[in-house]
Amino acid sequence: MLLPIGDTPKPSSTPYANYGLIGINVAIFLLISLPLMYSRPDLSDPLLTEYLRSMGARGVFTARQIYAHISAYDLFVFHYGFRPAAPSVVGLFATMFLHGGWLHLIGNMLFLWIFGDNVEHRLGHLGYLLVYLGTGIVATLFFALFDPHSQVPLIGASGAISGVLGCYYLWYPRNKVNIFIFLFPFIITVLPIPARYVLGFFLLIDNLVPFLLSHGASTGVAHGAHIGGFIAGLGVAYALGRIPAFRRRHPPDVDASHSSSGGGGPREITRRLRQGDPAAAVAAYGALNDADERAPIAGEDLLVLGDFLLKSDDFERALVLYRRFIAERPNDQALDRAYLGAGKAALRLPLGTTTAADYFLSALDVARSPQTASEARSHLATIEGENAGGAAGQ
Repeated sequence: MLLPIGDTPKPSSTPYANYGLIGINVAIFLLISLPLMYSRPDLSDPLLTEYLRSMGARGVFTARQIYAHISAYDLFVFHYGFRPAAPSVVGLFATMFLHGGWLHLIGNMLFLWIFGDNVEHRLGHLGYLLVYLGTGIVATLFFALFDPHSQVPLIGASGAISGVLGCYYLWYPRNKVNIFIFLFPFIITVLPIPARYVLGFFLLIDNLVPFLLSHGASTGVAHGAHIGGFIAGLGVAYALGRIPAFRRRHPPDVDASHSSSGGGGPREITRRLRQGDPAAAVAAYGALNDADERAPIAGEDLLVLGDFLLKSDDFERALVLYRRFIAERPNDQALDRAYLGAGKAALRLPLGTTTAADYFLSALDVARSPQTASEARSHLATIEGENAGGAAGQ
């Protein structure tokens, strides 16, 4: 048995929306689903006849036979779950909050608890809710494409959760997922495995292969919904990453309001740095309004400005400068040092260690010098040590 039980690093923010989704799913199961599972349907309910007809029942059935094989929850799910042959807007949303049993619920909530907080940290509470519901809808419709005449209701949060996993895969591929391995009596241990491998396995081995082998037909597990949700999550994460204005919990931008001397353009920045006046150079940088105006500035000069802001404890403006460097100069020789600087700034802001770790990992990926790589590794080791210490104390 291979079971994910946690991930690292964890964000510093509280994932209220994620907790709320877990709470709603659990409450619906305990207050609605579970009681109905142990109740028998009303034999006079017209929905019972429709259910039997849709499920392919033929002939005469006695009350005893019906009572032995059908619960009130079966009719509830038939009415509120999403049936491709009889789609409804209510079913499109309700299906994300219904589960078929304890294991179905616990498995889904475990994945949501592990991966949801990081994605919410990046999207914000409202954005996370919208992405969760939106990718869940896409997952359900994707499932329906391959079996449009099915009367079997689709239920479960796994399509929406797969959307969350798709976002996580693109945004946090180097995070570590703790996998509990139970191969008794030979192996019983916990191994930290990079998220890209864990989620890649989930998509390809757990879902895509069974989906292709079944030719998209229903197998009792909604592989199509998982694939559709994951692809939708990847699309959302990719699209947001292409929008310059998208920043997760971004600090206030550097603008002319920070300037004390009115600026003067890239030449003024260079002149001030040569005169040993980095404060004036920062003010001149703050007066530049777009990427075209900033393009003539030498990359090394920008790093000097960033280092000055870090030493001045002006971490907000330092992070903005480094982020601009990364976005506007993807082929610069000093890109690794910009990632490193962004990580240092993020560590000192309410962004948490998750964002900082992303920058340090990126610095490692593009490192051009052993010194940069060594410094990035040192910061990552510190972050992992703090996370491990925090987990041990809970």
